[in-house]
Amino acid sequence: MKLTDTLHFASGSLRGSPTRTLLMMLAMSIGVAAVVVLTALGEGARRYVVNQFSSLGTNLVIVLPGRTETAGIGPGMLSGQTPRDITLDDADALLRSTAIKRIAPLTIGSATLSLDALNREVVVLGSNSSLLEVRHMSMGIGRFLPAGDIHESASVCVLGNQMKQELFGKAQAVGQWVRLGDRRFRVIGVLAAQGESMGLRTDELVIIPVAAAHQLFNTAGLFRVLIEAKNRDYIAQAVRDAETIMTERHNGERDVTVITQDALLQTFDRILTALTMAVGGIAAISLAVAGVLIMNVMLIAVAQRVKEIGLLKALGAPGRQIRNMFFAEATLLSGIGSVSGLVLGYAGSMIIGYIYPSLPVSPPWWAVLAACGTALGTGILFSVWPARRAARLDPVAALAGR
Repeated sequence: MKLTDTLHFASGSLRGSPTRTLLMMLAMSIGVAAVVVLTALGEGARRYVVNQFSSLGTNLVIVLPGRTETAGIGPGMLSGQTPRDITLDDADALLRSTAIKRIAPLTIGSATLSLDALNREVVVLGSNSSLLEVRHMSMGIGRFLPAGDIHESASVCVLGNQMKQELFGKAQAVGQWVRLGDRRFRVIGVLAAQGESMGLRTDELVIIPVAAAHQLFNTAGLFRVLIEAKNRDYIAQAVRDAETIMTERHNGERDVTVITQDALLQTFDRILTALTMAVGGIAAISLAVAGVLIMNVMLIAVAQRVKEIGLLKALGAPGRQIRNMFFAEATLLSGIGSVSGLVLGYAGSMIIGYIYPSLPVSPPWWAVLAACGTALGTGILFSVWPARRAARLDPVAALAGR
């Protein structure tokens, strides 16, 4: 029997029981679609995090107060001690390093933004003029914070695009005075619309000089210090220099954590890749269930087609050809189910991407290949027992219906 005859025989058998065939294909296609959609979500989350970190800036090093050990617990946490603050003088001292191009100290808090009778609770970010370059922000109107001594608390502010629209509408904002908490600030610029970055909507920010933020929030410590190395080759030196300078200024105590953008990105990338593979593996279990369904249904088919198999064997068909017929039937079921599942999976991914446009949903190539390969593999694997059982039937007993 030729290959075309085997495929024709298998397709005829599938067409002879349309309901049974549809149910088995549906089970297989749902399994493949589940793998595609879930891995697409995981890959989308991974790409989203990568894009968010890329928007932070390039050649970035971050200094945080408190020492984070390998276990994620600072040595002072167990004793109830709070991390030592990073001061403006500490941040300024970092510029002694030849590997550091610029720094952007950060203080963050919330305050009420007021203009006449309009009031709005906003996130206030205190920093310096270098923040614009370090974070790759862009101005819409006016100018950013003035350069100069970071200890100067000038009463000027830069509004996020949405804040400008809510307070001023189409009116001119630059040059106007607004109130933050109990202090008045003159608007000197408006940021261009930039959306969200690492959970912080820059369009809803108000940026003021870091010294003014310390006065507004009655604090002296910094939330973070962003460091931009001169280029990628200087990142490792910038980390070493930052740790050395901070240790010297804090009386020899290593009480800050210095991390790089690449290290954070690699950590998140490993975690999200592992999660993507885990949810894909969980979804692949449904393919094994579909394979068991194919085995059970084909065992029933063997029992229903005993006389047909007996006639083929009586006409001289060897056991190998009988097995190939059932293998071909399982391959057709798995193949058509896989293609249908891919269509459903990609359609589902497109719908999710339409609902959540900020999430770059896209199934990874390895997941698509793994889903199709697993579907075909389980279909053929679970057809072995029914195929061997059919091949071992005695022709005389089979023709007699026994």
